[in-house]
Amino acid sequence: MSATTQQPNLKELAESLVAYGRKQGASEMEVTIGESRDFSVKVFNGTVESLTESGSKNLAMRVFVDGKKANASSSDFTPATLHRMVDNAITRARLGGKDALAGLPEPEKIVIKEADLKLFDPAVLAMAPEKKIAFAREVEAIGLKDTRIKKSSGSSFDTSEGSRILLNSRGFSGSYRKTSVSAGVSFMAGEGDNLQQDGWYDASINLDGLWAAERIAKLAAERTARLIGSRKVETQKVPLILDPQMAGMLLGFLAQCIAGGSVTRRQSFLADKLGQKIGNELVTIIDDPLMPGQVASRPFDMEGVASKKHTFVEQGVLKGFTLNTYFGRKLKMPSTGHAGGLTNFYWAAGKSTPEEIIKSVDKGLFLTGVMGQGTVPTTGDISLGAVGLWIEKGAIAFPVSEITISGNLADLLMNVEMVGNDLDIRQGISAPTLKFKEITVGGTTAKG
Repeated sequence: MSATTQQPNLKELAESLVAYGRKQGASEMEVTIGESRDFSVKVFNGTVESLTESGSKNLAMRVFVDGKKANASSSDFTPATLHRMVDNAITRARLGGKDALAGLPEPEKIVIKEADLKLFDPAVLAMAPEKKIAFAREVEAIGLKDTRIKKSSGSSFDTSEGSRILLNSRGFSGSYRKTSVSAGVSFMAGEGDNLQQDGWYDASINLDGLWAAERIAKLAAERTARLIGSRKVETQKVPLILDPQMAGMLLGFLAQCIAGGSVTRRQSFLADKLGQKIGNELVTIIDDPLMPGQVASRPFDMEGVASKKHTFVEQGVLKGFTLNTYFGRKLKMPSTGHAGGLTNFYWAAGKSTPEEIIKSVDKGLFLTGVMGQGTVPTTGDISLGAVGLWIEKGAIAFPVSEITISGNLADLLMNVEMVGNDLDIRQGISAPTLKFKEITVGGTTAKG
C-alpha cells in the first residue's frame, strides 16, 4: 500500500529513519507516523460549554537489537531530534533484557485497497464549525421539548480526521486516512431523589451516515423517560434480557477474556478452553476489519499485519484468541491482526425480534444500564449495579433501579435462550438483543 498522497514527505522521513537506525546497529526497526485534526463542542442548556479545535502529529518507533526492544516517540520532527531519539533507543535496547519472541511480524502484502474500505469522507472536513455547534444545540433542544424530560445533562458534536503511516525494516510500507463524526445527548427525568439519566450517542465514518439530530434526540429522551418512577424489586433469580447496548457491554467483557495478553498471563477463565464449547449454539462471535464504511475498519493493524475477518466463537466453540505478533508467538499461533485492539467485533444476529424476546418472559429483567466495574476476567464473575425495565407476563411492567445483577459469563454463554435479529454494527463492539435463562437480581429482601 502506498503512502497518502498528501504526505509523501512523511513516508520519506520514515524510510530515512529506518535506514539510519539499521546503520546505527538496530537489528529491526519500525516507524509509525500519525497526524490528526479534531473538533469538539459541548453544549449545556443551549450554551456552548467548551469548544476545542486541535491538530497533532506524533512519530513513534520500535527498535530491536538482538532480541532486545526499546520504544520512543516524539512530536518534534526535526532530523537532529529524531536521530538522537534513534540513537538513544538503540542504546536503551542494548541495556534491556533479551526476549526471543520480540521482533517485527513476517512481511505480508496488504490486499485490500484503502478506497474499498471507504474510511475517508471529505464532507466531514468541509463541515463548518457553526453547523457543528448548531447540531449540538438542536439535538438538545429537540429532546427538551419532551415534557417528560426534567433537564439536560449536555450534548456534544465531534469530528476527527487522521492519517497513519507505518514502515519497517522488513519491507512493510502502508498508510491510510480516516474520518469520524459523532453526536450525542443525555437527559434526566423523574422527581426528587428518584432522578434517572440516560441518553444516546451515534457515530459514523461519513457525515451522511450520522443519524439526524431529531432521531438521536427522540431516542435519548425516550430511553430516559421510560425510567421515570423506577423502583426496587425483591432479590430473586429471573431470566435476563440485554438491550443491544448492554449486550455490547457483555461482549466487551468476553473480548477481555480472549485477548492474548489476558490468556498468556493466565488472567482469563478461557485460557485453556481453545477448541472447547464455551457457549451454546446461539453464540457466534466475529471480528471483521474489512467492512466498508465502519468506524473500526482498517486495512492493517498497528504492526502492519494485514486485516482479516476472524470467527472467534462459532456456535459456542472457542476458535481463537485476539493476538498481536508477540502474544501469538507466546502461544505458538499466528497474529490475528489485533495489535491496537479490536475492529468490528460483533455477536452474530439471530432470528428473533426484540418484541418476541420480551413476550417470551413471564417475569424477568430487561437490562438497559449498569454501573461500576464488577467484571473479573480471571473467573468470569459479574457483579454490577443496574437499571432497567421489569417484565411481567410478556410485557414491560415498570422501570427498576437501585438493583444489582450477579452471575458468571461462562454460565450466561451456556444458557443463551434467544438472539435478536436487530444487530446494528455502528460501534467497535456490537451485539443484538440477547436473552439468557437466568441471573441473580439483587434488590430488597422479601418480608416474612
